[in-house]
Amino acid sequence: MREWLEADGLGGFASGTQSGVRTRRYHALLVTARTPPAGRFVLVNGFDAWVETPAGRFAITSQAYTPGVTAPDGARRLTEFQTDPWPSWTFTLEDGTRIAHELLVPRGASACALSWRLLARTGPVTLEVRPFLSGRDSHSLHHENPAFRFETETEPGGATRFRPYAGVPSLVLRSNGAYAHAPFWYRNFLYAHERARGLDFSEDLASPGVFRFELSGGEAVLLMAAEGHEGAVGAGTPQSALDTIRLAEGRRRKRFPGRLDRSADAYIVKRGTGQTIVAGYPWFTDWGRDTFIAMRGLCLATGRLADAGRILGGWSEAVSEGMIPNFFPEAGIRPEFNSVDASLWYLIAMHEYLEAMGAAGRTVSRGDRRKLQDTFGAILSGYARGTRFRIGADVDGLVAAGEPGVQLTWMDAKVGDRAVTPRIGKPVEIQALWINALRIADGFTNEFRSLLQRATDAFARRFWNASEGCLYDVVDCDHVPGSVDPTFRPNQIFAVGGLPFPLLEGERARRLVDVVESRLATPLGLRTLPRDDPRYHPHYAAGVVERDGAYHQGTVWPYLAGAFVEAWVRVRGGSEEAKRGARERFLAPLVAHLDEAGLSHVSEVVDGDLPHAPGGCPFQAWSVGEVLRIDRVILAPAAVADEGRAR
Repeated sequence: MREWLEADGLGGFASGTQSGVRTRRYHALLVTARTPPAGRFVLVNGFDAWVETPAGRFAITSQAYTPGVTAPDGARRLTEFQTDPWPSWTFTLEDGTRIAHELLVPRGASACALSWRLLARTGPVTLEVRPFLSGRDSHSLHHENPAFRFETETEPGGATRFRPYAGVPSLVLRSNGAYAHAPFWYRNFLYAHERARGLDFSEDLASPGVFRFELSGGEAVLLMAAEGHEGAVGAGTPQSALDTIRLAEGRRRKRFPGRLDRSADAYIVKRGTGQTIVAGYPWFTDWGRDTFIAMRGLCLATGRLADAGRILGGWSEAVSEGMIPNFFPEAGIRPEFNSVDASLWYLIAMHEYLEAMGAAGRTVSRGDRRKLQDTFGAILSGYARGTRFRIGADVDGLVAAGEPGVQLTWMDAKVGDRAVTPRIGKPVEIQALWINALRIADGFTNEFRSLLQRATDAFARRFWNASEGCLYDVVDCDHVPGSVDPTFRPNQIFAVGGLPFPLLEGERARRLVDVVESRLATPLGLRTLPRDDPRYHPHYAAGVVERDGAYHQGTVWPYLAGAFVEAWVRVRGGSEEAKRGARERFLAPLVAHLDEAGLSHVSEVVDGDLPHAPGGCPFQAWSVGEVLRIDRVILAPAAVADEGRAR
């Protein structure tokens, strides 16, 4: 099912399917983030619409209901759909009447603009639109209840305000049509994606009334905004307000050089007075690890250096005991620090940001540079002396981490109380990140030089699995000295690609990349286990337990393509010929995927087995970011790459 996304830059969004049939609880017209980018509420879930012509009454929308009924039959009249510059649908009725419907979300406001206009007609045409409201948490489902407030308030300028529940943001609707109050409950909407994921999948929605428009007289406009954002839709008449939104958004979107640049913009959002990166739509907010992996593609590869600086500066304020938070819970303001790699990825992103600023001839203010350097030192010192969750440098210089019941690496799935991939000890990619951070620090201080030398020597001595031509996934497993986990996983690729300084070179690097390609590579990224491993799950599907059990046990992650492609090119000397070959073999399938699931975006995961069906979030920040980094940095011809870095 192809899905579209319109993000508001605050953590809120509108989303749905090409057909218009809502298949997720998150498919809605107005999802507002009360405390950007979190605290999301669904205010307007959708609508039904009918068109009346001299030939009769025709639906131009469809809804799915339990036990498996689709009604009305409007989807069959859909004859064209496109997402550029924003989602638009064309419907052709049986009498030849053609109608264009558009939807767009303005940047920086929790609002949504809908419009309908005639493209062809045979007589007078009217349109009726009945919106569906809830006022619920975005992760929940709504059911008929007596507490829902159908009452409306008429405001200056003809706006209609709805206050569905106490404590929920109110909603303002403006239109150039006539509103008739006619409260009604629509029951048992069926969400097919939720059912397939083993979750509750049926919902009731409240419809307070009907908006009626005379399409023969001109364009129909329906504007909606969450409480506090009324100004986005309140300037002049509804038509003039729509024209203003269209003009501003049209100009803004034309400034992006490509569809991936525009998609990248969806993830860069407000947090407090600064900025952050949403990990994925529709259910993630901002996560430390995801933010700094994604930032290299979303911001640095696209020249959005000011955004990168604000993101780094904002997260630096949350450092505690040498750690960057893993995420900020939506229910509270106290961050969670259950990640060993988020802080290290922060250091990598900071290093590449400062390099990009220098290459572009741009200056980082003394205050900002001091702030970043202090954060760099606080993280390295924290890891060197030891911090939460037994994270800290061991006597061999490598970083050990982990306690039972806590998942600290990116392979963090848990089924009940059992961590599927606990990886306690010294995971391979953590050492790659750690040694890279120490090498960066060695460029401006000798404080960590001894630690760097010990860690480098220990990595070369302890991780190489000579019999398999690859690296162990974890050494000193469960903090038992000398033990190893030989599981063949993609994490080892970060020793050759994905980071500024490779830890393996020459024959060992080539052997590793070749065996990773033969056992883990797919057109859309790397598997998390090879197919011959008895723990391999070919599909990421079914209920929560089944999906979490498969999450890192065979499922493909597109974001890993960035490290793999970089490693693949590096072991071939970085030649232009290698880059051209990698662009055809590895980048082209990822670009084709932009039209397969989340339109113009890249999925969080896909199945390990053919046909590599997409799963997880259809709109994932680090997946999009790494495709951009592959295109603009890793595979860019040398002259173009140099020019881009200096931009």
